[in-house]
Amino acid sequence: MRVDGAEFGYKFFAHDKIRESQREMISDGVEILGRGDFLLAAAPTGLGKTAAALASSIEVSMREKMRDNSTKIIFMTGRQSQHKIIVDTVKKINNKMNNKIMNIKLVDLIGREGMCENIDKSTGNCNCEEGLSEQIKRTKKIQLEDFIFHEPRHVDNVIKLGREIGICSWKTAREISWKSDIIVCDYNHIFIDSVRESSLPAMGVDLENSILVVDEAHNLPDRIRNGLQKRITENVFDRALIDIEECKSTLEEKLGKKGNNQSKRILEMNILSKQVKALIDDKLISNWFEERGDELANSKREDIIVSTDEFLNLLSSSIEGIDEESNDMAINQLENMINKLKSVIIEEDDTIDEDEQNDCIRLAEMLEICIQFRNSDALALVFDKTMNDKNRISSHLLDPSIVGSKIFKECLGSILMSGTLYPPNMYVDLLGIPEERAECKEYASGFDPNNRPILISTDVTSKYSERESCYSEMIGHINSVIEKTDGNVAVFAPSYAMLSRIYTDISFTFGKRRLKEDQGMSKKIVNENITRLRQWKSMGTGGVLFGVLGGKFSEGVDYSDNILNSVICIGLPLPPPSSKQDALMNYYSAKFGRSKAWKYASLQPALNNVLQALGRPIRKSEDKAIVVLLEKRLLEREIFNSLPKSFQIIRTSKPSRTAKHVNRFFEIHQSMGSSDKV
Repeated sequence: MRVDGAEFGYKFFAHDKIRESQREMISDGVEILGRGDFLLAAAPTGLGKTAAALASSIEVSMREKMRDNSTKIIFMTGRQSQHKIIVDTVKKINNKMNNKIMNIKLVDLIGREGMCENIDKSTGNCNCEEGLSEQIKRTKKIQLEDFIFHEPRHVDNVIKLGREIGICSWKTAREISWKSDIIVCDYNHIFIDSVRESSLPAMGVDLENSILVVDEAHNLPDRIRNGLQKRITENVFDRALIDIEECKSTLEEKLGKKGNNQSKRILEMNILSKQVKALIDDKLISNWFEERGDELANSKREDIIVSTDEFLNLLSSSIEGIDEESNDMAINQLENMINKLKSVIIEEDDTIDEDEQNDCIRLAEMLEICIQFRNSDALALVFDKTMNDKNRISSHLLDPSIVGSKIFKECLGSILMSGTLYPPNMYVDLLGIPEERAECKEYASGFDPNNRPILISTDVTSKYSERESCYSEMIGHINSVIEKTDGNVAVFAPSYAMLSRIYTDISFTFGKRRLKEDQGMSKKIVNENITRLRQWKSMGTGGVLFGVLGGKFSEGVDYSDNILNSVICIGLPLPPPSSKQDALMNYYSAKFGRSKAWKYASLQPALNNVLQALGRPIRKSEDKAIVVLLEKRLLEREIFNSLPKSFQIIRTSKPSRTAKHVNRFFEIHQSMGSSDKV
């Protein structure tokens, strides 16, 4: 399909005024989606990329519908907080059109666990509609459907009404999705095979008739990897056996009353129990774990790569012949055991951490992935130790294109966008997007670069061999920024270890209060700390937020209303040496060449963490903040060329120079009458 001109896309633009960069992105989107191709948009924060992506994708979708094609827009984001922006934007589009063309229908979805009020974690089933007659269910579903389609609704509002009237909001939203124009959901709905295969048919949605919009697309490769990352410890077999025996006891109790102790389900549980006991008792397996533990200790590394095939063969041989009714080969018997493991249902115990529940499922998922990739270099099976010194095995997908390529080949077209999608062509490689159909574009924010100058130090680095010799200068730079900033300062370190050290050494913060990120910090606590920053700024005191690059405070947090006045990013958070990282480098070297391998596996992920952090303070054109990057390696040619060309870079050679630059920045903007904003 060819679209001539893009002016039509502007009628679906949510706002009265359109920036030139938005106009350009809409024009590109209409043309590229109209051909059934892929737009990879490096669109900085503040551009208004959500409105631009919706305007172009809705235009193309409407044209498809005029050709009697039932086209859906599936808008994916990695954070639930972003859903509201999408919903509100579509609401504005509808209000602006005033039903002149159509009323765009939207369904906002999250996972079942988030939408159902009562759900059994073991079975995945909910009892939201327990005790309701079919007639009452239909009546209540119609009520909730009318609410959803009256105007675009955020999922929280849908959940609230569903619980008030006693109907399952998740089930209803899925069932009516086929009637919608736009589905808002998480990446998992499309890029996790098991979720997609269960979700899309239930929603009446075909991938080949769907336009995919991927927000914060720089996260997608890792999200795909995480979807296939499973972990088991050596004692998973013991814990799985406990689950099996519990399940068997429950079955016997229920079926025994009916005189049916020899039911098929009980016989299956008996076989499964024998198989798992064999895995526990097999000395070859326990010896294998012990030998890998010795190998790890001798390696002086935190992890080692183990053979997937060797691990599977060991387990297969251990259970061979136990299932007397099966004549299948050993690996097929292992697959049959996996199916039995997945059928194990245990009573939910709310006193136990969710991660500690149903180890049968945990074991089954790990074995399933190992079998799927047993003859592939795209999966690394990693052996390491937990914090409690338990032997652990983890699966790590090295190549997200294995999942991504089939999705992008099948869909109608896609917009992938992010403020840190640099370089866009890297993501073509990583995600397996058909190269001949991909167009990579970089858009300007349209914001005045003088409102966010970026200082790069020439005298400090986090490089391990040099960091101690320049550590005092690093502290000096941080102190100079805190002292000269009238407002809130964010300090982001490359690791939690360095964060703790800096937090201790920066004991005096010039009257500003302090906040520190902790590992495992909940979303609730993060939000509470952002509220504190907002309060401190309004009080005229300000605070210092200490966080980690790639952590909870440096990504995915909206510091609205210009509550951050200065941002300091320390170092370059390159991944530490590990066998897993070596496996990734080797895989990328074989696929892309050595130069690209280092960039794709190490450099660009580290730079993206920095780019995400420095993008936090500027959300609107009138926002103003200064950014200080304490890492001289950023000025090296290869690294510097990987930064956005729009950056206004100022070099600073020592803490006193940094102090002057920061002081001058705030003096200028205060003299312009913006002291209340900075």
